[in-house]
Amino acid sequence: MKIYGDIGSGNCYKVRLLCALLAIEHEWIHLDILAGDTQAPDFLANNPAGKIPLLVLADGRCLSESNAILNFLATGSELLPQDPFLLAKVQQWQFFEQYSHEPYIAVARFIAKYLGLPESRRAEYESKQQGGHKALAVMETQLMTTPYLVGETLTTADISLYGYTHVAQEGGFDLSCYPAIQAWLNNIAAHPAYLGME
Repeated sequence: MKIYGDIGSGNCYKVRLLCALLAIEHEWIHLDILAGDTQAPDFLANNPAGKIPLLVLADGRCLSESNAILNFLATGSELLPQDPFLLAKVQQWQFFEQYSHEPYIAVARFIAKYLGLPESRRAEYESKQQGGHKALAVMETQLMTTPYLVGETLTTADISLYGYTHVAQEGGFDLSCYPAIQAWLNNIAAHPAYLGME
C-alpha cells in the first residue's frame, strides 16, 4: 500500500503513527502542500478533493480522510473496539476532532508554522484561540476521568486527537494548564512502538 502525505501535517502524522503502532508496512510518498502537489492532475485523479492523507491499496482502491483511514487500517486490532457502543464513542471523538478541534488548533498552527503568522492573517489566528481552548477543555474533562478518551485503553480516537494536540503549542495554545492532557500525551509517547512527528 501507498500513503501520500506531508510529514508536517497532523492529519498525515496520525496515519504514520498508527502504522508504526501496528507495524503496518507501507510506502510513504511525501507531498508538499504549499507547492501545490495535491492539486496535480495525477493526484486529483485518485482524490478529487485534493487533500492528504490518501491511502492507495495494492488493488488500486483509494481512501481519503485521515480518520477513515485510521479506522480502516485498525480494523481487527486492539485500537478499534468491536463493541458497537465503544466503536460509536471512538467515532464521536473523531467527529469532535474534525469539527470542534481541528478547525481551531490545526488552522492556528498552519497560520503560525506554515505561513509564518503574516499580519494579514493575525486576526484569524487570534480568533481561533477561544475555540481551541474550548476543545482542549472538553478533552481535559474526559481525561480527568479516564486515561484515554474511550476508557482504559488506547484507541484510534486518541490517535485522531493526538495528531494536532501534541503540537498545539505551535498554534499558540499553552498546554501547561491541562494536566490531564499532558499525562495523556505522555502515555501515548511512552508506547514502545511510538513514532514522533518529524
